Amino acid sequence: MFVLNVEGAVYREGKWLIIERSTKEEHAGGLLSLVGGTVENEGFSTGLLERTLRRELFEEVGITIKDDVKYVRNSSFVLPDGRVVLDVVFYCEIAGGEPYPKSKDEVEAVFWMTAAEVFAHAKAPIWLKESIEEADIQNNKIELK
Repeated sequence: MFVLNVEGAVYREGKWLIIERSTKEEHAGGLLSLVGGTVENEGFSTGLLERTLRRELFEEVGITIKDDVKYVRNSSFVLPDGRVVLDVVFYCEIAGGEPYPKSKDEVEAVFWMTAAEVFAHAKAPIWLKESIEEADIQNNKIELK
């Protein structure tokens, strides 16, 4: 059984929305990350991943996103307590609001960073770099249309 997590690779004007995770967080506290969170069991449901993504972006950084989200990638990792997490990343764009650390227990700071800035940052873990790299490919396909 997996814990299911979703993250948003939010893009605007050549930069990605990146947060510094709170040091209170069990996993990756103090590191840079995309915004996201755990999918809750709703029983029979459709659009659950996208709905969770919208909820997490609003709860953590106070933004709404456009309806058209695009799948980027999935990966898995193991938490310190042994639970396995399946992480799904979506490309998305802001529909409203300006991001800020709305949930202080989860978000220390909010940044807009280029892919190069993320790749060079000392607090950027490899999984973030891989997600940004793949989201950048998705974004380039969108911009070429």
